[in-house]
Amino acid sequence: MDISPELTRKMNKSLLALSPLILLHFAPLMAQQPAINMSAPQILVGARGEVKVSPDRANIQISVQTRAATAAAAAAENATKQKAVIDALRQLGLRANDISTAGYSVNPEQRYEANREPVIVGYTVVNTLSVEVRDLTMVGRIIDTAISRGANVVSSLTFYSSNTEAARREAIGLAIQRARLDAEAAARAAGGTLGGLLEVNVGAYFPPPRPMDFGVRVTAAQAAPETPINPGEQTVTVDVSTRWSFVPGSR
Repeated sequence: MDISPELTRKMNKSLLALSPLILLHFAPLMAQQPAINMSAPQILVGARGEVKVSPDRANIQISVQTRAATAAAAAAENATKQKAVIDALRQLGLRANDISTAGYSVNPEQRYEANREPVIVGYTVVNTLSVEVRDLTMVGRIIDTAISRGANVVSSLTFYSSNTEAARREAIGLAIQRARLDAEAAARAAGGTLGGLLEVNVGAYFPPPRPMDFGVRVTAAQAAPETPINPGEQTVTVDVSTRWSFVPGSR
C-alpha cells in the first residue's frame, strides 16, 4: 500500500514533536551516571577491617560407631545406641530440628593374607549426628551426655556467631578509614594532597567458623563430668578497595 505525501508529512511532524520529550525523559537518567575521568591522577588503595565478636552458637558432630560379625547385627546395635543418644539430648532441651543426621555408613572389615583373596571378618556402622547448640553453656553437658549414652566419636566442634551484620558494617568502616589514611600518606609522599573518594568496592564476606577438631574415639569411662569448653572469639574480616583523586602539588 502506497503512503500519500500528505500522510508522510503528518507523520514527520508528529515525530519532531515527540523528540524533545524523549530527550527530556532520558536526560535525568544520563545525569545520574557521572563518568570518572580515568586520565586524571588517582590513588588506588586496598585495606582490611577486622572486628572481634563472641560466638553464640555451636555445632557438634557426634557419632556412634559399632562393629559386629554381620552388617545387620552392627546396624541393629548402632540404632539402639543412637536412639538412646537422641532421646537423652532431647531431654536436655534440644529441639527436634536441632538434631539431624549428618552421615551414615556401613563398611566391611577385611583381612588380607598373601596370595589369598581378602576375607570379610566383620562390619562397621557409623551414624553421625549434627547437633546445633544455641546455649554455649550446654556444650560440655551435651558432649558428656551423648558419650554416656553410647556415642564414641566426637569428630568436630565449631563455634560461630548467628548475627554478624553489625560487626561486618563496623569492619567496613574501619577498612575505609584505614584506606583513607594510607591514601593520604601516599599523596603526601608523591608531593600532593588527597582529593575526594571516587570509588569503593566492598569484598564478599564469609564469616569464618572456629573449628575444634577432635577426631577421637572415647568411652563413657573416659568422659569427665562437665567437659570444660571455651568458645573464645571470632574475627569478622572485610576487605575493601578504594579509588581516590590525587591533587598534585604546585611546582
